[in-house]
Amino acid sequence: MLQTQTPAIDKTVKIFEFLSTNNGATFSQIYQGVGLPKSSTSSLLASLVAHGLLRQEKNHYYLGLRLYEFGSKAEESFDIKKLASEPLTQLRDSTQLTCHLGVQDGGSAIYLLKLESPGAIVVRSWVGKKLSLYSSGLGKALLAWLPESAIDLYLPDEEFEIFTPTTIKTKTALKKELALIRQRGWAYDNAEDSEGVYCISAPIFDKNGNVIAAISASGVAFQMTPELIPQNAQRIVDTAKAISDKVNR
Repeated sequence: MLQTQTPAIDKTVKIFEFLSTNNGATFSQIYQGVGLPKSSTSSLLASLVAHGLLRQEKNHYYLGLRLYEFGSKAEESFDIKKLASEPLTQLRDSTQLTCHLGVQDGGSAIYLLKLESPGAIVVRSWVGKKLSLYSSGLGKALLAWLPESAIDLYLPDEEFEIFTPTTIKTKTALKKELALIRQRGWAYDNAEDSEGVYCISAPIFDKNGNVIAAISASGVAFQMTPELIPQNAQRIVDTAKAISDKVNR
């Protein structure tokens, strides 16, 4: 590992790297695994927990939620909007649906880009709008490839707030749906976030297979019939893959 002139940073990075390859570790496992003295490891772990960079449960330490938040912000800082704009425009034109690009922002999803449908149907959304992770297609696409421990951090409650008659009610039911999303490659919002608005979403991956963003296409019932959903879903998945390829060049 790279050694700098700031030992405290080097030690912190060692701990992060160790925990990133281990699903939680005890104090003894950490200081032995990274080769640090007990005393400095103890104080460093306490500070990282206090700042939310690590999470402590009983005698185990895990990477903290704040690291996910920082990661989301870092992902936003590179110009994914520019990379996604042309493929998303083509998707909008081919489906006649309102298309979005979004990322995870802590416990929410947030729109970075919106391309309005060229038709008369208007979907009420805007750049910067935050969405529920469990009731929106975009949110579910962002969640589906996260480790279960991260899902539990973002959604700690078993029962969810209900927005429409079709909103998923429990985390148990959501996790079953997330497994289906991973299997087929796309998420569906069955008017769960906003009544009368349906959405299909697919993830954008980095070169390591991590989801860094997602795209979605939204419309009303006649635009999302059982006959149209499969072909729209395939177009959305293909577009997300094209954007992933551009990101990873």
